[in-house]
Amino acid sequence: MQGGSPEVVGFFDHKTFSVQYVCIDTATDRCAIIDPVLDYDEKSASTGTASADAILELIRDRGLTVDWILDTHPHADHLSAAIYLQEQLDAPRGIGEHVIDVQKLWKDIYNFGDDFATDGRQWDRLFADGDTFKVGELDVRVMHSPGHTLASITYVIGDAAFVHDTLFQPDFGTARADFPGGDAATLYRSIQRILELPDATRVFTGHDYMPDGREPRWESTVGEQRARNPHLQDMDEAGYVALRNKRDAELPLPALMLAALQINTRGGRLPTPEDNGTSYLKIPMNRF
Repeated sequence: MQGGSPEVVGFFDHKTFSVQYVCIDTATDRCAIIDPVLDYDEKSASTGTASADAILELIRDRGLTVDWILDTHPHADHLSAAIYLQEQLDAPRGIGEHVIDVQKLWKDIYNFGDDFATDGRQWDRLFADGDTFKVGELDVRVMHSPGHTLASITYVIGDAAFVHDTLFQPDFGTARADFPGGDAATLYRSIQRILELPDATRVFTGHDYMPDGREPRWESTVGEQRARNPHLQDMDEAGYVALRNKRDAELPLPALMLAALQINTRGGRLPTPEDNGTSYLKIPMNRF
């Protein structure tokens, strides 16, 4: 396949079922970090860096140079460690340009003031659908793939597609579409576009929920998804929307959503400390 074949190292976070990635161009020892996790203990409202530090250890041990720190969307189930990693690595951070729509939506939900910018300035680059860039010598193409959120994008890096929360593993299904700004019909169309990639394209998912207690997995192929994913078999858009809406109505909201979104819409930065030096989260009561 044109564009090369990166080495992909995944790090599974058992608490949030999330996968953070290092995508490596082995020809140049340059890489991108995708969807890094900042640890968060909701009981004590304390953050930690053990998950992100595992990435730093790999980068040091392999002598890698980081070209990009990338988020696929503002996550609802974990905090982003992009700011922390940028401070350690001095690499630019990127996300899809429709993050501004998510910022505007959640600014209203949280009733943030005018000091909360909704123009995406919290990142170094906002990617549009069809944008291209490089990781080392590897070609990267951006696909806007909304539905789970307004801002979700897929990074196609060589023969690897980082599909965030659209597809899960072929034995599990697809992602929910009931968060503010989500839409099942839009998600269906985004998935169909991903499935137009070549069958051999490696698919790296943002989560794994380990059905039947199996070990975590995060890699499949477009061909495997098309052939085996239970949410995609003999399914038109109307059928998918009905399936997805029924399933989503049964799901609880992620435990960290109301904490995560006000941090992740800031690019992973904690709220500005108040005059006592402490940052505070703002929780909308009885909104959900």
